[in-house]
Amino acid sequence: MNLSVKPLQNCGKCGLCLTACPVYKVLKEEQASPRARLQLIKAFENNTLEATPLLKELISKCLMCGSCAATCPSGINHYEKFMNMRQQMVADLGETPVIKSLIFLLSKESRIRRGAGMAKLTQKLAEKLTPDWLANKYCMGNIPLKQFPRLNSIPFRKRVAQIIPPRGEKKGRIVYFTGCATNYMYSDTGISTVGILTHLGYEVIIPQDQTCCAIPLMFHGASTRAAKNMTININALGKHECDNIIVDCTTCGAALKDEYPALIKKIIEKNSTQPPSNQSWEALEMLSKKIAEKTTDILSFIAVHKQKLVFDKNTPKLAHVAYHAPCHSRNSFNTLPIIQNLLKELPFIDYTPTPDEAECCGGGGTFFYEHPKIAKRIMDKKIYQVKNIAAEYWLTDCPVCRINLAGNLEPLKPGTPGTPGKSSRIQVLHPITPIYNALKKGH
Repeated sequence: MNLSVKPLQNCGKCGLCLTACPVYKVLKEEQASPRARLQLIKAFENNTLEATPLLKELISKCLMCGSCAATCPSGINHYEKFMNMRQQMVADLGETPVIKSLIFLLSKESRIRRGAGMAKLTQKLAEKLTPDWLANKYCMGNIPLKQFPRLNSIPFRKRVAQIIPPRGEKKGRIVYFTGCATNYMYSDTGISTVGILTHLGYEVIIPQDQTCCAIPLMFHGASTRAAKNMTININALGKHECDNIIVDCTTCGAALKDEYPALIKKIIEKNSTQPPSNQSWEALEMLSKKIAEKTTDILSFIAVHKQKLVFDKNTPKLAHVAYHAPCHSRNSFNTLPIIQNLLKELPFIDYTPTPDEAECCGGGGTFFYEHPKIAKRIMDKKIYQVKNIAAEYWLTDCPVCRINLAGNLEPLKPGTPGTPGKSSRIQVLHPITPIYNALKKGH
């Protein structure tokens, strides 16, 4: 992602950002374009435009994918401009009760844990007491609540040791930032990540005091609360000497690599906020830069070390595999060609690229909930392409994308491709899971 900071006056109104914006592509409305948002922000900053609900809606009608910033020839960091404007809109106009509740929940790990426990109980009761025809009517955005992933019976970080030894000779040490989704929803991703890292000979450290990466808080203008989460994570990760800090979600990775140093720099420049710990902001900034340098996503790490992986030659081949590239993977980590090559080279994956695999899926954190009609139009195009290749598996390395892809899929008709003996629906997985499943066990 282009992180250079250029003034809004640099915008040449060329329109290249329109060709990259997933929202503009479906709405074809100038007011929904990144170019228009920049001009609205410019007018607001020049005091020629007031904060109104309409202005807040136009600014929020953005997936925060970063594609406009990555495309901009003038070097404008749309991502940062939009983030700052969102914060201003919340300060001036407030936030909806649902988003307020989300921010409250994600601001403390103890609240996330209690919230996940309550949600897990609700899921169990709903499965027992609610008939299918009624369950499918209750939706979050376009996704029926019945199609949301089942929460982990035990949080992932509770079921594994904080320090996991390598298999065989120790090659190094990895710190693993699991994020909220792996910890509370997708334990298969965590098990696979740890399994591959230890297979490669790395000792894996999973800090138990890590918490939400704070990207959702930043998206909704809660920078003060985000700073607290950021400080907790910087100290949780930074106290361990390691070769790399691994993330299985590139949105979390973008927080560690880009957003933490940027947020601290902004705080230091304003000199208006006391650190939520005994450390100075300058000390936290140094530690955040060290963390940023060591942060990498698990698939890029595997691509570098793939020759050292020992696979079971009898692993069944996954047929008709599609891939969806999350926006942060593409724009923050620039991993699309790396992952494409990796999937092509794996002998047990029959990977078929789709024309729009690099297009946003419309998830965007809470975008699918706040703007369901736009999200559906974006999602429908992707589903059409995946069904067109008769995909049986849809891989993606972002948990929100995984929720959105799986949640919007309709059950396929009998006789269409599916997993024998299981649901006929396309299976949506993190790419790390089939890679781990193919490893020669005991190696």
